[in-house]
Amino acid sequence: MLIFLVSFFSVILLSKSFPFKNGAKMELYFVPWFFDRLKKKGFGSKVENVKEKEKEEEKGKVSLLDLPELTLECILDRLSPAELCAMAGVCSSLRERCCSDHLWEKHMKQRWGRVIGDAAHREWKGHLVFRRKSSEPCSRSKKKGFLRILFNTILPEKGADGRRTSTPADSVMAWYISLETGEFWFPAQVYNRENGHAGFMLSCYDAKLKYNLRTDNFQARYSAQGRAIEENISWDRVRVAPMDTPSHDLHTSDCLHDLKPGDHVEIQWRRSKEFPYGWWYGVVGHLESCDGNENHCHCRFRETVMLEFRQYPAGSRWRNTTVNRKDHREVGNEADGFYGGMRKLYKEEEISMWKRLWPSQ
Repeated sequence: MLIFLVSFFSVILLSKSFPFKNGAKMELYFVPWFFDRLKKKGFGSKVENVKEKEKEEEKGKVSLLDLPELTLECILDRLSPAELCAMAGVCSSLRERCCSDHLWEKHMKQRWGRVIGDAAHREWKGHLVFRRKSSEPCSRSKKKGFLRILFNTILPEKGADGRRTSTPADSVMAWYISLETGEFWFPAQVYNRENGHAGFMLSCYDAKLKYNLRTDNFQARYSAQGRAIEENISWDRVRVAPMDTPSHDLHTSDCLHDLKPGDHVEIQWRRSKEFPYGWWYGVVGHLESCDGNENHCHCRFRETVMLEFRQYPAGSRWRNTTVNRKDHREVGNEADGFYGGMRKLYKEEEISMWKRLWPSQ
């Protein structure tokens, strides 16, 4: 067989210098003859058998899209956000499935549910409207990051025909990635602002936050004092605003008639009328006329409510204050600050959070 092959290629090389009739080359006549000889020796049938076997194997393979719809949904439901982004880049059919809101709502709740509320959702909707009205509504962020690179790859601005593709900018997936990559500043509240400065101990202030994926914490931007910025805020210092009251508005209190000694509360306080309110933690105490004996205490029936801020030492001007149950409004002065509305804490989770933030000294 080796001699046969050597002879074949030798003839091909020599044929280059021997033109046939009408300028044809010798290999045009010899090559078909060579393969005919191979078939007679049985080599052709082996090649054909290999091809048939490969075709049968291809027929036996099962594509992911060949799976039952419920099975495929179960698989996609178990993928992480990064895996969903990668899977969405396989084909248009998987992209449509992997970008669906019902898959990303679960990840949104698990990852961001504790710090993202209705106010953040409204802000996101407004952000989308602004982006549509801007001069470059389809512009993509140039920020780098695994999820952002995947998102820009699987959702290109232009298709193969040069026309713009419809990207799910208002999808839960897009919102998740905008939060994860720090592109979107969202409203929330920050406990003990300015890294636990004594002047903000056991308080919670409104802020705009964005996430830093590299350090796994947040950057906050406060509206007061020239838009102060704070870095390195951990997850446990961020919460969803429990009330929709804007930070410059007086909250309407609906718990005043239920307050009694020992109740945990949050009350609005601000340094001056130009500043926004923050929410400060306090406890309802006994009036000075009461000896604290529960069997003889009538504090809950008095018009005046005593509030204690035990994070401050006895004798401090911020240690306690009083509010009127029937005619409660903003009270205070430029020296001691101004007290606003109040909310009673009913959930043990909220009370426990304040206790965890209690100063160690």
